[in-house]
Amino acid sequence: MRELALNILDIAENSLAAGAKLIGISLTADFDEDRMEIGITDDGCGMDKDTLARVTDPFTTSRTTRSVGMGLPLFKFSAESAGGRFHIESEKGKGTSVTAEYRISHIDRMPLGDFGGVVLQLVTMNQGVDFRVAVKVGKAEGVLDTREVREILGDVPLDAPEIRAFLRDYIQENLVSIYGGRL
Repeated sequence: MRELALNILDIAENSLAAGAKLIGISLTADFDEDRMEIGITDDGCGMDKDTLARVTDPFTTSRTTRSVGMGLPLFKFSAESAGGRFHIESEKGKGTSVTAEYRISHIDRMPLGDFGGVVLQLVTMNQGVDFRVAVKVGKAEGVLDTREVREILGDVPLDAPEIRAFLRDYIQENLVSIYGGRL
């Protein structure tokens, strides 16, 4: 993968496959500390201890269409290659939490990429799932919680063309004001 946003999409798709009904995505950056952290949490089915111990091995996958799973191993590799760390916790029946930390200035850190586009895709293409996306850079921060959006919209679905267009603009405008394309 050439950008971290695609890693986020892949991990969120794992959460969807695990039956999650609420997925949290967090992005925190501190340019003074030269640190960026990406977290994905879910309330899906979780993993037992044996699976959790093997999950960053590319030859461990729950897919039946192929015997290789690269999402978590690549996410881990991207963090560790950029002077950061990777951590995963999971409990059967309770969900999973994945965190990747990066040195922002590290030459091997992949660009964040189209984070806003990934958020828009996840939010509008998964009607039965709620997302809480939190972004914080310095003192600037923003949260998009689909539970709040759905409460305001009532019966209007998030994938309605006019709602999708509004969300696209809202997400992009807020991301620009929070981190201004510096990631």
